Amino acid sequence: MQQVEQVVEVADLEAAHEVLNAAYGQMRLNAGSEHPHMRMSSRIQGAIRFDELHGHISLEVSVDPMRNYVFGHSGAGVVYYSSGGEDRFWLPGEVFLSAPPESPFIGAIADPRLSTVTLPQFVIDEVVDGVRFDGFRPVSPESAAVWWSTCVHLRDEVLPQFEDNALVTANAIRLLVTTTLAAFPNTTHTAPTSADSRDAHPRSLRRAVTFIEDNAEKDISAADIARAARVSVRALQLAFRRHLATTPMTYLRGVRLSCAHEDLKAGNGSVTVIAARWGYARPSVFAAHYRAAYGVSPSQTLRSR
Repeated sequence: MQQVEQVVEVADLEAAHEVLNAAYGQMRLNAGSEHPHMRMSSRIQGAIRFDELHGHISLEVSVDPMRNYVFGHSGAGVVYYSSGGEDRFWLPGEVFLSAPPESPFIGAIADPRLSTVTLPQFVIDEVVDGVRFDGFRPVSPESAAVWWSTCVHLRDEVLPQFEDNALVTANAIRLLVTTTLAAFPNTTHTAPTSADSRDAHPRSLRRAVTFIEDNAEKDISAADIARAARVSVRALQLAFRRHLATTPMTYLRGVRLSCAHEDLKAGNGSVTVIAARWGYARPSVFAAHYRAAYGVSPSQTLRSR
């Protein structure tokens, strides 16, 4: 999944409108300042966009439903959205969800330094099928801070450095989605249904575990595991909690850590290479997980073969 980087700089209101239209969907320019200047830099990783927009510009647009979730961080200036009869002003330092993906809205910016993260529904469904975000503000200031620092780390460090490593890239995207789910109100906070509870039986768990152990080297998600177990993602999560006191993705990480352990014992590469092979972008994180599981450092295992 190759990363694409783009930088566009414009000094014309119509050109700025075209840039925003191309990034976020069909929109109509309602009003704008004379003699604007806007710079927009973008990193596109598959279907996910990281955009940074800043400049001396003021404009208002009417936007058709974007069909994607667009989350943002305001670094300077004023950002305004209006949808469903609600006006929302976002000030410097705040993070937010712009508007429901199925709703038209009005958006406005004034001398912004705005960063956005665009997540399509299907990318979210790969982690938790059918989830919907139902709030525009993070659940707490602490969650907002963690969400934004995670976005910056993935955007600026992990994804550029490991764009050719499919497993690390997939894990990074899932981390982005799961951190967003933890930070913003959504439907995963509701209780499992009676059908989910009924399906969370040992047979489902065995099918899931077999699939994980047979495919640990591949880019697999909770949705993939649930399909293999023939249950919903919610039922899958309930089965792992009920019978193993863990989650499907934590179990998957444990299997991958075990595979990395075997690679270290066999000398199949350096610690850094083996860590990346099994989905760890940061060797320090791999080393901490490995030491917690095996009581020694990865380098000690590698040297003792």
